[in-house]
Amino acid sequence: MFIAIVGTKSSGKSTVLEYLVQQKGFNPIYLSSSSSKNVPQRSQVVSSSSDNLQIRMAQERPMSFLVMNSPTSPFFLRSPLAPPPHNPELIFHTASDLLDFVTRNWLSDFVTVDLKTCELLETFRVRPFFLVVNVDAPILSRFHRSARSANLPLTLEEFVQEHDEQMYGSPKVGPGSPASSNQITAQDARRMAHVHVANNFQSISALHAHLDQANILNPEVLRPGWDTYFMQLADLASQRSNCMKRRVGTILVRNNRILATGYNGTPRGLTNCNEGGCTRCNSASETSDECVCLHAEENALLEAGRERVGDGAVLYCNT
Repeated sequence: MFIAIVGTKSSGKSTVLEYLVQQKGFNPIYLSSSSSKNVPQRSQVVSSSSDNLQIRMAQERPMSFLVMNSPTSPFFLRSPLAPPPHNPELIFHTASDLLDFVTRNWLSDFVTVDLKTCELLETFRVRPFFLVVNVDAPILSRFHRSARSANLPLTLEEFVQEHDEQMYGSPKVGPGSPASSNQITAQDARRMAHVHVANNFQSISALHAHLDQANILNPEVLRPGWDTYFMQLADLASQRSNCMKRRVGTILVRNNRILATGYNGTPRGLTNCNEGGCTRCNSASETSDECVCLHAEENALLEAGRERVGDGAVLYCNT
C-alpha cells in the first residue's frame, strides 16, 4: 500500500506519517523536488534506472490486500542482502521514478507527504494500492501549532490569509485567468481523499487512538467488499428515480453477479412521476387517489423475471 497524506498547514500531516512509520511499519518516501521540511539529510537518492531500485523489502507480505496472487518474481523474495526493517528513507528525483518504485514494490507499505499537486495525485490515484489521507484541523488550533513550531511565527491575519489561499487557491490575476499555483487546495483534498482525519485532539496519543479506531488501513477503503459494492450501486441506481416522494434504488444479485437493477417511479409507458404521472405523489398524499409508482424492488424483479432470479438471489435496496 502507498499512502499520500495531504491537508491544511499544521493540521498534523507529519504526525500521521510518524504514526504510520512507527506503529504500522510503513516506509517514508520522498521527492527530491519537494519543499518538504521533513526530508532527512541522511536519506539516499535513487532513480528508477539505478540498481538501487531493486531493493528487497525486509518484511515480506505473502498475500496482498487486493486478494491477488503473490508474485513469484525473486525481486520479492527474502534475501541475505535484505536491509533491516527500518530502511533509510528514500528520495526520488521525479514522481515517475517514485511511481515506478512503489509499483514494483506494491506489496510493501510506503507513505509520503510530498504529492502536493492535483496532477500528481491524479497520476497515482489510478493505481489500486494508492490511498489518499486528508488531514484537517480547526484553524485556531492550527495557528497555535504553527506558532509553537515556527522560528518566525505568522500573525493570525497572515495565517488566515494562507488558510484562505490553501482553501480556495491563490488569487486570480483577472476574470477567467488560472490560479498562479497548482498546489492542492483544501477543497481538492476533500474531493480526492479516500480517508478524512479531523485532528481536533489535544495530544498525539489521542490522535493515535483515533487513527486506530478509524482503521484507515482497512482493505475495503480501497476495494469495497461485495455487500458494500452492491449497496453503492443501489445508491447510484436511485439517482435515476423520478418519484416525487423519495429516491430508492435496488440491485438484484445472484452469486455476486448482477441480474437486474431497479428504481422507483411510474410504470413504463406512463408519464413520469415528477411530470405529474402520479397524482398522489404530486399532491403530498392529500388525495384519495392511489399511488401508481412502482417500488424499486418491483422494477428489479420485473426486469429479471422468475427464470433469471432463481434460488439464492439477493436483493440490495438503499432504503
